[in-house]
Amino acid sequence: MRRLRLAEVPSDTVELARFLIGKIVVHDLTVGRLSGRIVETEAYPPGDPASHHFRGPTQRNRSLFLRYGHVYVYFNYGAHFMLNISSEPMGIGGGVLIRALEPLDGVTLMQKHRKTTQLLNLTRGPGRLAAALRIDRSLDGLDLFARGPLWLGEIAPANSAKHRNAISTQVGAAVRIGITRAAERVLRFYERGNPFVSGPKRLLT
Repeated sequence: MRRLRLAEVPSDTVELARFLIGKIVVHDLTVGRLSGRIVETEAYPPGDPASHHFRGPTQRNRSLFLRYGHVYVYFNYGAHFMLNISSEPMGIGGGVLIRALEPLDGVTLMQKHRKTTQLLNLTRGPGRLAAALRIDRSLDGLDLFARGPLWLGEIAPANSAKHRNAISTQVGAAVRIGITRAAERVLRFYERGNPFVSGPKRLLT
């Protein structure tokens, strides 16, 4: 597995949400490496009334206005952390929510963090994956393309057109989950047929 470079990553929210399907989130801890393959994302582009950045920058959401590729972590419903990635040029609010992962490295540690041995329950859903990978507010604002503990990787070579095309054909699109504003927008992307994709199956196309 190799680290992705910033130059390889789209600076557009919807493009980034699609691009991230099949990529790897890696969190290197002192006790070991935790990683998972991204199988579901949600895009929250500029001007989206469902987004945290809609009303402009605040102390809480400032990471969404950093250059694309920074981490934005928030605490949801007083119960779960949520992992997001800023997705537009500096000063423009945009974000991609990482909704689900397929576990790779550190499954035993993930099971300990989540207090379950059921593989499908480890990282299916944004709150679960954040708990499994030990994602919290201490990571907010981190640059995923600097040499830090949290980063994005890829297993297949980035110059493999065949690989990219194969991933592209497996990506489905659907409405987002758990929102009331702009709920009709088709801005959730997922890997078709992957059991770690979250939410009701009836919403998938």
